[in-house]
Amino acid sequence: MPYLLKRVINSVILLLITVSFVFFACRMIGDPALNMLGPGANDIALENLRRAAGLNDPLWLQWVRYMGGLLQGDFGVSYRYGFSVIPEADLKDIGVPVVDLVAERLPATFLLAGVAMAIAVPLGLGMGVIAAAYPRHLADRLVTVLSLAGVSIVQFWLGLMLIVLFAVQLGWLPTGGYGEPAHVILPALTLAARPIGRIAQVVRSAMLDELAKPYVVTARAKGVAEWRVILLHALRNAAIPIITMIGDELSALLTGAILVEKIFAWPGIGLLIIDSLSRSDLPIIQVSIAVVATLVIIVNLLVDFAYRIIDPQIQLGQKA
Repeated sequence: MPYLLKRVINSVILLLITVSFVFFACRMIGDPALNMLGPGANDIALENLRRAAGLNDPLWLQWVRYMGGLLQGDFGVSYRYGFSVIPEADLKDIGVPVVDLVAERLPATFLLAGVAMAIAVPLGLGMGVIAAAYPRHLADRLVTVLSLAGVSIVQFWLGLMLIVLFAVQLGWLPTGGYGEPAHVILPALTLAARPIGRIAQVVRSAMLDELAKPYVVTARAKGVAEWRVILLHALRNAAIPIITMIGDELSALLTGAILVEKIFAWPGIGLLIIDSLSRSDLPIIQVSIAVVATLVIIVNLLVDFAYRIIDPQIQLGQKA
């Protein structure tokens, strides 16, 4: 437990460093008020925004106020989403709470990542187990080729090809959007390609190592059914690297879904980040990146907890 507590503390420190880095980076790329309102903003609107957002204060004071607000659950407001015409009045009551905008997009991202992992994990496990059970056979070679293709393929290109084939040519699925079960299929398949390949490769490697160990030879000599040897013995003992890879790929899905969400007009947090970058909406950029970083840290912590559940004999944090 001390190790897990230490991991939690380190994760919190890492999150604070990440949030601080994004905060300062957003203010080093130019005038925040001008970036948020655009080059067409007049002087009155710019001054009102600087006063409402506290941008006239020293940078260190802005950082202290921002971090204090985060600790109190105040994530700031978005002025770009609050109006369509640059106002000349006070902006204090015009901004839209950032937490509402981010919370509105998170379910879509969770759904996309969840469906992608629901596709990737069973397929990756199955392919890896089959390849390890029949090494140097046709099945093994086929899995090797498919896994390499999944790891190497460019998501942008794959997404466009899936749209051309299944949406434009065949007309089976929509080109994008959100709301119906059919909308999630193409973006989920696009996101699942890489995890399928990575998981299959790790499962194959870990299973081959386990199947070569003496306990497997002994189990087979005793007449234990081959499927029991593979699934109940070898796969269970190979679970640690597999769980690690699944956690890494889930983190990659949460951080790498930005481009896929843009291609398929999927209204998740990735699309929100892209739109906020184009709008130079600094409050949304800061909070969105902080949320994504928090989710990645949580996934990594859950992987650590899973180690102890799979094998209680593992002593986390101790040298072998």
